Amino acid sequence: MPTLKVTVGEHETLDDRTRRRIEAAQTGTDLEDVQPTLNFDSFADLSRLLSPKNLELLEAIAQTEPESIRAVADAVDRDYKQVHQNCSELADIGVIEFEGGGAGRAKKPILAYDGLEIDIPFVDSDRTVGTAAP
Repeated sequence: MPTLKVTVGEHETLDDRTRRRIEAAQTGTDLEDVQPTLNFDSFADLSRLLSPKNLELLEAIAQTEPESIRAVADAVDRDYKQVHQNCSELADIGVIEFEGGGAGRAKKPILAYDGLEIDIPFVDSDRTVGTAAP
């Protein structure tokens, strides 16, 4: 499983993503080896992912491999409804996935990635430090 790169304010366009996939194909790089990226518009949006409660959920899912959201809630000793909401948000942004859940079966949360790599440059890499912005 790959590591998910998490950024703030770097908008990869469809053209960028397509170009990256074409380059991978031309160089013979397996597309599975191309690091997936999750970009947030703001630090506030990123802070939701990195909240202590969400990180605790991700760690519990990794360590206990729970069979259901209820099992995750029990593992972190939190209310089922809150854990369900947090897990749904994590699934919406692609950090976890659910298996099962049909015909009365519990949804099993699984990690979509081995870990998160946070990349937040504080200086625009296109500019040289000390020069004026164009």
